[in-house]
Amino acid sequence: MSAAATPLFSDVAWQPVIDAIERAEHIVLITHCNPDGDGIGAQQALYETLTAAGKQVRMHNRDGVPRIYQFFEHADKVGRGDWGEPGWADLIIALDCGAFGRLGMPEAFFQGARLVNIDHHASNKLFGDVNLVDARYCATGAMIYDLILAMQAPMSASAASAIYAAVMTDTASFRLASATPAVYRMAACLIEAGAEPWPISVNVYESRSLAGMKMMTACLDTLEIKHAGKSAWIYVTDEIYRRTGADVEDTEGLIDYARSIDGVEVAVFIRVDEHDSARWKVSFRGKTWANVGQLAATLGGGGHAYAAGCVLQGAFDDVCAEVEQAVSRTLG
Repeated sequence: MSAAATPLFSDVAWQPVIDAIERAEHIVLITHCNPDGDGIGAQQALYETLTAAGKQVRMHNRDGVPRIYQFFEHADKVGRGDWGEPGWADLIIALDCGAFGRLGMPEAFFQGARLVNIDHHASNKLFGDVNLVDARYCATGAMIYDLILAMQAPMSASAASAIYAAVMTDTASFRLASATPAVYRMAACLIEAGAEPWPISVNVYESRSLAGMKMMTACLDTLEIKHAGKSAWIYVTDEIYRRTGADVEDTEGLIDYARSIDGVEVAVFIRVDEHDSARWKVSFRGKTWANVGQLAATLGGGGHAYAAGCVLQGAFDDVCAEVEQAVSRTLG
C-alpha cells in the first residue's frame, strides 16, 4: 500500500479489538444471514490479514457466500449452515451485523468464545463482548481498512480487492453521500495495493444469471407508485420464484431500479422469505431527504439514513398496509 495511506478516522479506539485478536488462538469470522458485498468483503479481507499474521482463522456464514462474490480468493474457505465444532473458537468476530439474531447461528456456535462486534450500522444492538460500532464509516469493509492500518499489517492485493468490493457495493458504486473525499483516497490506496476495479465490477454487476434476468422482469412488472410519486414499490412472491427459477441471491440490487425513478424519495422492496411464506423481508432506500433508517426502526428494523430494512410476519396485504402507513409518516 502507498506510504501515504491514512485511516479514514484517526480517533477510533481499535486497541480493544487488537488486544482480543492478539490473545486469541482460534478465530472465527462471521457475517449476517443472506450476506452482501460489505459483509463478505470485510470477512475476506480480515481473514487474509489475520492468516498472514499467523493466526488460526476460519470463516463461517449461515448462508455461505453469494454467487457473485465467489471470485474472492478465499471464498471457498467459507463454511455454510450448521457448525460442527462447538468450542473450537476462543474468539468470534461478527462483521456488518446489526443484531445477534441476524447471525443466524445456534447458541452452541458461540460456546466458550468472546464475541467482537464490528459494524457501521447506527442501529446496531451492541451485542458483543467488545463492540466497535461507528456509523461514520461508509462500509464495514472500510472499518477493516482502518483496522489493518491500526494493526500496522501489510495490505495484500487480495485484502485490497475485498475491501474495494465491500466499499463499492455499500456506496452504490461510490454514488452515495457516504462516498466522501477520504473514501476516494482510500479507494486509490486500495488500487495501488492491487485491487482491480474493472474485474471486480464485472463480477459483481455483470454476472447476473438468466433466471435473475427473468426475475428482474417479473419484479419490475409489480412496480407501484404511491404517495403522489414519492414512493416506488416492487415485490417478489413465491409465485415469482417458482415461475423464474431464481432465488434470493437474484434479488440483489433490484430495489435500486425503484429508487432511480424521477421524483421518488423512498423505494420499498418486499420479498417473501425463502423459508417461510408468512415472513417478509422489507428493504428501504432513500434518495435525498427521507431517513429510511428511522423509518425501518419504527417497524423493528434498522440501518442507515439511505438504506435500511426490517422483517415482518403476516399476510402479504397486511404487511403492505403496515409498511405503507410507516412510509406515509416518513413522507409526511
